[in-house]
Amino acid sequence: MAKNNWRQAVARLVKSEMSMRGFKYQTLSDRLAEIGVEQSADNLRNKVNKGIMGADLFLQIMMVLNARPIAMQALDDILQDLNSGAD
Repeated sequence: MAKNNWRQAVARLVKSEMSMRGFKYQTLSDRLAEIGVEQSADNLRNKVNKGIMGADLFLQIMMVLNARPIAMQALDDILQDLNSGAD
């Protein structure tokens, strides 16, 4: 499985949770600041769009978004979708 597919899966998961809650990147930045994590909105946008961030930031983002539990079946569905598009 391509490394890029994993990154795209991270991006999709975060963007999906942000969309469901109507969060913009500035709101996400503000919420992260409330728990002591300093990330500018532009920096978050770049990291999320590229799907490249540390595990700690990913978990912090998911926590401030009050994200749904990540079902392994949902992750598998995303990865299969990405793989089918890569053919």
